[in-house]
Amino acid sequence: MNMTAPRRPMEIVILGLSLSSAWGNGHATTFRALIKGLAAEGHRVLFLERDVPWYAPHRDLPDPDFCELVLYSDPDAMLAEYGDRLRAADSVMIGSYVPDGIALIDRLAAMGLRQFTFYDIDTPVTLQALDDGTCEYLAARQIPLFDIYFSFAGGAVLTHLHDVRGARRAEALFCSVDEALYPSQPEMTKRWDLGYLGTYSPDRQPTLEALLLEPARRLPEMRFVVAGPQYPADIDWPANVDRIEHLPPAEHPDFYNAQRFTLNVTRAAMRRMGWSPSVRLFEAGACGVPVISDDWPGLDEMFPDGQAILIAGGTEDVVRGLEKDARRIGEEARRIVLNQHTGRARARDMIHAMTTHPATI
Repeated sequence: MNMTAPRRPMEIVILGLSLSSAWGNGHATTFRALIKGLAAEGHRVLFLERDVPWYAPHRDLPDPDFCELVLYSDPDAMLAEYGDRLRAADSVMIGSYVPDGIALIDRLAAMGLRQFTFYDIDTPVTLQALDDGTCEYLAARQIPLFDIYFSFAGGAVLTHLHDVRGARRAEALFCSVDEALYPSQPEMTKRWDLGYLGTYSPDRQPTLEALLLEPARRLPEMRFVVAGPQYPADIDWPANVDRIEHLPPAEHPDFYNAQRFTLNVTRAAMRRMGWSPSVRLFEAGACGVPVISDDWPGLDEMFPDGQAILIAGGTEDVVRGLEKDARRIGEEARRIVLNQHTGRARARDMIHAMTTHPATI
């Protein structure tokens, strides 16, 4: 792909779920890596975030040095105050799960913006919610309003968005990692044989049960850990599984590097559609920690099975995988991530899409 840079820095406004708080969501770290990459490429970003009470006590990045962050309480007041900047921006992006997203999209689409894009960090989940009539941040009728529909998922999802959903243009924009924050530390003492980092999700829990909790029961001599909020109190945690309720992003690198292996678990809708790598996958890969993952279409093409990742179909695969010395696998995953999945690489992907004519799908 020709990543020719635009002649001048771009002025970009992003309305996203959160940049200031990574508590209970994967959006913040995705936006941080991307926007930091945009800043490194010389572009300027204004990030508009709804001030909501559940993130307010957990703001781990209240004042980023790589963009301008504004918290707003009232959408009408925000649009009145920042309307001129929105209209003057080279591109305006709104993300998935933004509060009052449907109303905001309609208002923004009527403002005559130079370029209007959507960044779906949850594409398969979004499409399922649209089918179910439960999507609160995007209406099916709004998909054709965007100049570009940036999708967290690639592959056949892009063709589906264009041919079935009416997107003018669909482009993959995977999540990414800020490699400066996720160093490899092979000398660190390994506290756990296998760990998992992720907020509780009912559709992920059966996979977590099969790929971590059951292996922990079968391997009582090994140590396991699950970090993340919102897990129900009635889960039967084996005695050799440690629990960490919340792990702020600053502690993620040490957490990964303290594991012999780390587990990647994908939400059911993303697993069905495929081509939906999680930010946790890239974080662990950047640290050079070998990953055991559930399977989905496209994973083996991004990270070859047995070379850069171990793909597990069930408990037995994990038990066998934990017997391996997988340092080489972790090193190959790190090479792939640093070459293709950093925030700066993703920023170049995004700017290239925004500044080139639509490709034929």
